[in-house]
Amino acid sequence: MSDTGVQARRSAVYLLDMILGEERLMSELLSAGALDKLPPDDRARAQRLAMDTLRGMERADRLLQKHLSKYPPLTVRNALRVGTVELCQGGAAHGVVNAMVELVATHKKLGHLKGLTNAVLRKIAADGPEAWEALRAPRLPKWLRGPLTEAWGPDAMTGIEAAHFAGAPLDLTAKRDPEGLAAAVGGTVLPTGSVRVADAGQVTTMPGFAEGDWWVQDAAAALPVKILAPQKGEAVLDLCAAPGGKTMQLAAAGAQVTAVDSSKQRMQRVRENLARVHLPAKVVVVDARRFEGTFDAILLDAPCSATGTIRRHPDLPHAKDGSEFGDLIELQSEMIDHAWSLLNPGGRLIFCTCSLLPDEGEVQVDEALERHADMRVDRDALAVPGVDPAWTTQEGGLRLRPDYWPELGGMDGFYIACLRKDA
Repeated sequence: MSDTGVQARRSAVYLLDMILGEERLMSELLSAGALDKLPPDDRARAQRLAMDTLRGMERADRLLQKHLSKYPPLTVRNALRVGTVELCQGGAAHGVVNAMVELVATHKKLGHLKGLTNAVLRKIAADGPEAWEALRAPRLPKWLRGPLTEAWGPDAMTGIEAAHFAGAPLDLTAKRDPEGLAAAVGGTVLPTGSVRVADAGQVTTMPGFAEGDWWVQDAAAALPVKILAPQKGEAVLDLCAAPGGKTMQLAAAGAQVTAVDSSKQRMQRVRENLARVHLPAKVVVVDARRFEGTFDAILLDAPCSATGTIRRHPDLPHAKDGSEFGDLIELQSEMIDHAWSLLNPGGRLIFCTCSLLPDEGEVQVDEALERHADMRVDRDALAVPGVDPAWTTQEGGLRLRPDYWPELGGMDGFYIACLRKDA
């Protein structure tokens, strides 16, 4: 890591410029190599700073507006935001202020604003940390907060936003022994069997990673396979499989797995993950709506708004505006219908989305039941260890939200339904 931390902070500001100014997703930026030139420590620090700033941006802006007569250009504003978040989270004032001033001073077009940067951040260092703690948990943008509040109510929305602000711990799925994994990595076994690690370091250096004993997977994302309950030797199709967490779960259960996804790059990652954990699966790169075959069970983790993952992807509400949701909802319906045509009589289909929007969950299943006379909801399938019966929805699916398990660190938002085909 660089001595002054300027490199990491400059990269964090660049990420924010792209997310807030160009509506780019963090995952896209990282895949495109935005941080590849940094040493590993600086790379991790830059990403953490950007994520922390996105989570706390409303608080940072409230503090900064007291010291600004007008907003400076986006890059300087983002530098001030990063500095404010660092200072209010306990960063050493001298180091933070000097680094941010140097960052602005060396900018070709904005160097004249170094004095402003210095003055504002010194004021933040003096009174910001105390004021920070008195502010509310940052709220989602209105375009998303409105429909989510309508769906779940204001009290739930407060809890969801608190979970987003807190961020997400690291969850692992054990290939075989959750208790042994928890002991090895210093984690805790959650009620549903996932292992949660509160203060994880570099994932690839954790015990058991190289040996393929586990993979990273949020506790909520691990539930669809548990509800599907794959049997040894059963022919199971994993549609929209990348990055492969559910594929590995299915293979670990002994199912004969076919994993399908349209992204060649993402499916290469699935192959690499399968190789690391020494599990077999047939990997096919094709549009899920064009794939043909017959299967005993199908898992469809359909493309969606990903609004359930904001606590670990705080860039999403800033890089999106909801304009694509209509097309996603239509795509989900098409995928349900096609998956149903591939399912053997008596078989079961898990439909799930990492979304908090009922239109991408509860409503989809209601409408699918109207379209398919041979489709039934299997409520009994939801009775897996750790799942609260109160999470079952009216139509028979499972609704998970970030405000659930607050004492354990929350979970991603998810919708899961098990649909059985008449024999």
